[in-house]
Amino acid sequence: MKKQWALMLVCVGVNAGTNEAAMAADEPAIEPVIVKGNYDNPVGSTDAASAGTVTSKLIANRPALRTGEILEFVPGVIVTQHSGDGKANQYFLRGFNLDHGTDFSTRVDGMPINMRTHAHGQGYTDLNFLIPELVSRIDYRKGPYAAEDGDFASAGAAYMRLFDRLPQGIASVTVGENGFGRTLLADSKDIGAGTFLYGLDMGHNSGPWEVSENLRKFNGLLRFSQGTEKEGWHATAMGYGSQWRATDQVANRAVADGSIGRFGTLDGSDGGKTSRYSLSLGADGKAGAGRYSASAYAVRSRLNLFSNFTYFLDHPSDLGDPVNGDQFEQAEKRDLVGFDTKYMWPAELGGLTMLNTLGLTGRYDKLGPVGLYSTEEQRRVSTTREDTVREGSYGVWFENSTDWTRWLRSVAGVRFDEYNFDVKSSLPENSGKKDAKLASPKFSLIFGPWSQTEFFLNWGRGFHSNDARGTVQTIDPKTGTPVDAVTPLVKTRGEEIGARSEWLPGLQTSLAVWRLKSDSELVFVGDAGTTEASRPGKRNGVEWNNHYVARPWLLFDADLSWSKARYADESPDGNYIPGAIEQVGTFGVTLDSLGPWSGQFQLRYFGPRALIEDNSVRSSSTTLAYMRVGYAFTPATKLSLDIFNLFDRKASDIDYYYTSRLKGEDPAGVDDIHSHPVEPRTFRVSLVHRF
Repeated sequence: MKKQWALMLVCVGVNAGTNEAAMAADEPAIEPVIVKGNYDNPVGSTDAASAGTVTSKLIANRPALRTGEILEFVPGVIVTQHSGDGKANQYFLRGFNLDHGTDFSTRVDGMPINMRTHAHGQGYTDLNFLIPELVSRIDYRKGPYAAEDGDFASAGAAYMRLFDRLPQGIASVTVGENGFGRTLLADSKDIGAGTFLYGLDMGHNSGPWEVSENLRKFNGLLRFSQGTEKEGWHATAMGYGSQWRATDQVANRAVADGSIGRFGTLDGSDGGKTSRYSLSLGADGKAGAGRYSASAYAVRSRLNLFSNFTYFLDHPSDLGDPVNGDQFEQAEKRDLVGFDTKYMWPAELGGLTMLNTLGLTGRYDKLGPVGLYSTEEQRRVSTTREDTVREGSYGVWFENSTDWTRWLRSVAGVRFDEYNFDVKSSLPENSGKKDAKLASPKFSLIFGPWSQTEFFLNWGRGFHSNDARGTVQTIDPKTGTPVDAVTPLVKTRGEEIGARSEWLPGLQTSLAVWRLKSDSELVFVGDAGTTEASRPGKRNGVEWNNHYVARPWLLFDADLSWSKARYADESPDGNYIPGAIEQVGTFGVTLDSLGPWSGQFQLRYFGPRALIEDNSVRSSSTTLAYMRVGYAFTPATKLSLDIFNLFDRKASDIDYYYTSRLKGEDPAGVDDIHSHPVEPRTFRVSLVHRF
């Protein structure tokens, strides 16, 4: 029975699966039959139909316009941008406009990327520091069903793993339209008993914008490792910096009346600069009867972001106000440290074989200051608020996986989190301390497999934290009017029914039907420097993912998802959640090893969305196609042509509906759709040499 369990049991955990359970039991594992392609999701590898693994092959094969689009490799995720490319992307998944990451947790080698109590947005997830070629895989989960997933993981979570050793060194040069250029040099070398890996990535981009983006960025990575991924350790230092000018979303009426062009801006001084430096450590191995995995990290990040979304609504300069428009700066200095560790050990009870996992995590953020300022052409004019924040948290979780029969296994867990907020504000009324605690139980049942098909039932509670400033404030920092503090930890509850099958040789297909409820859509609105209380929300949907290896050289990917998002209570304003994603569809074809030729085609459909609660204003849909054609001169040297927006569609990357004011308009402003256009058809050529 013990050997049978070790081969079949799947433990909830990013890297937990049949093989990990077997290693915890110190027994050999039988490798599952794997469909070799862009995804590695065989039957018996996960605890939910909506979980899986993206391979480095997909990351290498599929062209990406921006670094943040690496999360689009997770089925159902849409990644857009409403500002300059140095800023965190906008993310969509499962009925959420996730903003910059509020309900989707992202980690790199155990290091959290979501920034809490961020100057611009809660859960801010800036992935521009990544070098995509150094990512070995992405393990993803959706829904709050795993005890390991804590803050920001209600819609899902992605765990990225970096290479310890590159298969080959990489030297590449990419050039493209609109001043795009990128150089990359990366390699790994054996030094003593370990491996040293380095990567240097530098780039520039002007973009199609009337005001040049003039993006300048650098990424650097140094990594030393010993042993293997399952029996070894690694230490990684990463550095990133960029600066840019931004063309933010603009009022559609300004484009319609010819005031600006489609790629124009209403404030040419918007932009920003940012930096991120980190040191992380990780170790995995055996201890006693079980296995451990541990990581620790320290991060220093800086951001100065200048935006103007309403133009002259708050500061109507043509009516005599000396301040030139509504531009504001969001700035922060952050240092954070933290750790994650878990221990897995086998056990038996009443003839049943189990795998237990105990995890402990902690994080401490020091922000000083984090501020909101009125600016004119990036020059500070006045301070709206300025705060120093100390935010600490710890979480402990336990999970038990039990093999009840040859066709039934269960995963039951619980997570406990405690948060401590300490805010010292330039407005004394908005200073204070707050503590919050939350328990989150989880439970899953996995049935099968029968005829290479398995079934899943998943249930769990999750949460996202709110901005520390919003949890203690009592007045609006702009108007001075009284406001209510927000709930520190917002609960969510999710359920899912799913199936995964490999009934057709070469095909991995999965279907998931899910729903998610949130106690409140409360968030701290960094753009305004205040809190905005919305109502409880409910979401449900269906996802269908398919990955098919038709021939050794021909692969197909097709993913479809549909979501419905509504406020849970009734209101005369309407019950639609503005910006919530409804339909997503992606289709990909990969051709490989056709002599010297290779290619990839990717089609992405981003459906229309309600932009206001009563659904009277909706966005249009956006359908984009990417294509890559590659030719290998030698096994080591390859030339690739990437074409983005292949059919030159004139569509929006993102749309919002709110009030703004152009010069000469009524001081009360005008309600309008504000859009950020997709970039026109763009060509980029890369020469890659592997050594």
